Amino acid sequence: MITIKSDEEIKIMREAGLITARILEEIKKAIAPGVTTGELDRMAEGLIRKEGAEPLFKGYRGKSRRPFPASITVSVNEEVVHGIPGKRKLCSGDIVSIDMGVSWRGFCGDSAFTAAIGDVDKRSKKLLDVTREALYKGIEKAMAGNRLTDISSAVQAHVEKNGFSVVRDLVGHGIGRQMHEEPQIPNFGPPGFGPLLERGMVLAIEPMVNMGGYKVRFLSDDWTVVTADKSISAHFEHTVAVSENGPVILTQQ
Repeated sequence: MITIKSDEEIKIMREAGLITARILEEIKKAIAPGVTTGELDRMAEGLIRKEGAEPLFKGYRGKSRRPFPASITVSVNEEVVHGIPGKRKLCSGDIVSIDMGVSWRGFCGDSAFTAAIGDVDKRSKKLLDVTREALYKGIEKAMAGNRLTDISSAVQAHVEKNGFSVVRDLVGHGIGRQMHEEPQIPNFGPPGFGPLLERGMVLAIEPMVNMGGYKVRFLSDDWTVVTADKSISAHFEHTVAVSENGPVILTQQ
């Protein structure tokens, strides 16, 4: 069932979104060659708790047999999402995706970005640009009166027009008191299908885009998702409220 949020609930989710946005901005500044993924995670958890919030991802189990052990996911190069932070050092030429969520006053904020480290090739830069643009193409369709797959279609059209592939095994989602609520939001498909978008819906829209084919596989750690063909992948996400006047991005400063 899709949960419609009240104006007061969306106000709290905006607070959660701003906390998420501020911390992700600090993490973005800290990304550099030689920094370990674990250092970024420890930094994130410290900042989350300093804000008085709780890490949304830490201990999350979802469909996995194992709880997620960290406060952020750090996915490098061919890792699409859910990379577990640890001892890996970032290198010039890598691209790295950071996904983070917080729990604040009973509600969730969830956002992600991908950054290039040092010198990366033109095709990798284009992948990041196109994925970010696809996110905003999808957000533009998050309007009352549209159908859910209007978002999906807008994302897919922009990605494929630019020669990349949309991941099909992973989706965006509704968000509120829980990180994952209905509806699921694919990043592909024809427009005009799915639930009618209504004022008060809150959606986590998150294109995951591969340089090569769209297929992915799950690693034995029960979390990390990688591209099947080992091509690199990018991921951007915002939490978005549907309002009478169009989409409102809750995780953007």
